[in-house]
Amino acid sequence: MSAARRRVAAVVEYDGRGYAGWQCQSGVHTIQEAVQRALSFVAGHGIEAVCAGRTDAGVHAVGQVLHFDTEARRTLRSWVLGANTRLPRSIALQWAAEVDGGFHARHSALRRTYRYCILNRSARSALVDARAAWIHRPLDAAAMARAARALLGEHDFSAFRSAECQSATPVRRVESAAVVRDGDFLWVELTANAYLHHMVRNIVGTLIEVQTRDDPFEAMARVLASRDRRSAGMTAPAEGLYLWRVDYPPVFAIPAPRAAASGLAADLV
Repeated sequence: MSAARRRVAAVVEYDGRGYAGWQCQSGVHTIQEAVQRALSFVAGHGIEAVCAGRTDAGVHAVGQVLHFDTEARRTLRSWVLGANTRLPRSIALQWAAEVDGGFHARHSALRRTYRYCILNRSARSALVDARAAWIHRPLDAAAMARAARALLGEHDFSAFRSAECQSATPVRRVESAAVVRDGDFLWVELTANAYLHHMVRNIVGTLIEVQTRDDPFEAMARVLASRDRRSAGMTAPAEGLYLWRVDYPPVFAIPAPRAAASGLAADLV
């Protein structure tokens, strides 16, 4: 990178409904397209934004991280406030800072945390539609939590991989897996070094299926060991999924999502 160019990192949150995912695509609205257009306006030249994880259509983000290179000299406050004046209400930058040129939003990430929100009650909600998946039959959060523990460690996750996945390897390392009930809501949280296409949604669909088995942990372990997508459960709906946070080496000083956004669970309840 030339001395005149600088690298800026940013944290952005968004409501994914109405968008065909993060990545720019011809003829459809995407998060990347909107963010790049807003940042380009502030910079006065074209901006290409690289993100930590390319979320799918309908998927939300609380702590998506991106970086871009620019020759423009703007205050960090100007990047955030200026971009937000040009973004729709469903997308908002939360933070920005100049970072070392060696920082890369995707390649520098140590781990990514996703949360999946389920509204678990007999009646649908008029208020959280498209922000949580509605499952009307009772779910056993404790049984789902036991099943999720079968995923911990480094494994071949082919059983939870979509047919469209283009990753060179199905091996991923899951560092933590939890299922917590909060009233009518269940939150499934997974932290891993990286993910396969639809991996989290396929895991959630399988947790919903195996929670009725006599031994949910063993049932989940069998699905994982099969390496066969046909042995796993349904692909859970996109609207329940949130890219919650991305962790980096401390040297880059990328913050966790802002407190207001992290209170989303309470807001939904």
